Amino acid sequence: MTQSFKFGALALAAALTLGAAPRPAFDLLIRNAEVYDGSGGAPFRGEVGVRGDRIAYVGAHAPGGAVREIDAHGKALAPGFINMLSWANESLIADGRGLSDLKQGVTLEVMGEGDSMGPLTPDMRAHEIARQGDIRFDIPWSTLGEYLAFMEKRGVSVNLASFIGAATARINVLGEGDVQPDASQLAAMRDLVRQAMEEGAMGVGSSIIYAPGAYAKTPELAALATEAGRCGGIYISHMRSEGDRLIEAVDELIDISRTSGAPAEIYHLKAGGRSNWDKLDTAIAHVEAARAAGQRITADMYVYPAGSTGLDAAMPTWVQAGGVEQWIARLKDPATRAKVLAEMRADKPAFENLLHHAGGEGTLLVGFKNPALKPLTGKTLGEVAKRAGPASRTPPSTW
Repeated sequence: MTQSFKFGALALAAALTLGAAPRPAFDLLIRNAEVYDGSGGAPFRGEVGVRGDRIAYVGAHAPGGAVREIDAHGKALAPGFINMLSWANESLIADGRGLSDLKQGVTLEVMGEGDSMGPLTPDMRAHEIARQGDIRFDIPWSTLGEYLAFMEKRGVSVNLASFIGAATARINVLGEGDVQPDASQLAAMRDLVRQAMEEGAMGVGSSIIYAPGAYAKTPELAALATEAGRCGGIYISHMRSEGDRLIEAVDELIDISRTSGAPAEIYHLKAGGRSNWDKLDTAIAHVEAARAAGQRITADMYVYPAGSTGLDAAMPTWVQAGGVEQWIARLKDPATRAKVLAEMRADKPAFENLLHHAGGEGTLLVGFKNPALKPLTGKTLGEVAKRAGPASRTPPSTW
């Protein structure tokens, strides 16, 4: 009886196996799309099949069916876009969905323009927490790798990558003052870059119109880029100028790449200010010449006629030395304010001042930490100045 039951069970199992429907070839199949495959070639009408978490087919006619199908007739289908200069490093902590980018097709956020979320000293961590704005969060990490692991564990919809900020390495060793490193301090900064590269950093990112990154001279940046290059990384930079000294800034980036041996990329290549628009062809020619000589110099751009930065970029960097707290303290002195204002109004300021080119009417106010100033969001700087007047003390909330 037992033996017959075994044979019967085997026969039933065999029958069920033979009668089972074959598993579809794909879990998801997108049909009838205008496919841009990322190669740079012309788009084609085709299909994309997904199996598990991998793209398994890209072509004209996918073999087999799918558990789920989407008819994309009249729509374009492309690989996820890359935000090469992402400042979602804090907003993703508050909301890991990243919908503002994700709904535009961005699937990779690349961070680290000058500053990065690590490595941090205890003092740096305390300053970061004290200076937070609307998004408030604890900082349980110290290294860049720990930040990335923190985000992965927290859960985010997009992929993340980061450079180590050249300014972050600088602050670790030198603080926020306008000082230059000695040999041992520069070696310590190089060690931080090497550690970050071992943790997955893409290279070194600098943003050298802002304090304290602006205090770094070319040899310092080349030394950090050398460490990144040895680990297979690159040097990427918001250059020392994108306007009045654009050509000199491009040449500095090319020199850093040549000296370090690391590939280099220009963040958001542009010629800021109408008087500088005719410089872009020359800047591109210098890049092309470096490429023809064997250097790997590239650039990225945004495709809208505006920039976005803080008003700190409109003030000379000397007044900002030591950090925001010392900057505020200096501006309380009338003589210092007068000196700063004179430099800001100069036709050819010694620092990068895009406010000078945009003017008050061309400067839109979009973010404030002070709740009393938030009603000014969306107004131009010129509009606010006209409403306030030179002697106005009217509270902003009543404007």
